[in-house]
Amino acid sequence: MSHTIANQKKLLTRVRRIKGQAEALEKSLETGGECIQVLQQIAAVRGAINGLMSEVLEGHIREHLMSETESHSQREADMEEIVAVIRSYLK
Repeated sequence: MSHTIANQKKLLTRVRRIKGQAEALEKSLETGGECIQVLQQIAAVRGAINGLMSEVLEGHIREHLMSETESHSQREADMEEIVAVIRSYLK
């Protein structure tokens, strides 16, 4: 079972929290919120996204890269894929 399925409820809760934060940011911008409030909301959204990324990334590493049931070549291919995703995320 995939780690995203096993942790689906927890991950969806995080995503819904991020959605709420993004909606609050949108509302603040629409209503002319103070700069500091907008900046704080942006920081909150970024922190929430980073937390979600960290959780899914950790699960992926533990399930796929540390798995002894996967072949060495499969783990190497998976490592290359995850490195590409991390590089893209950090841009």
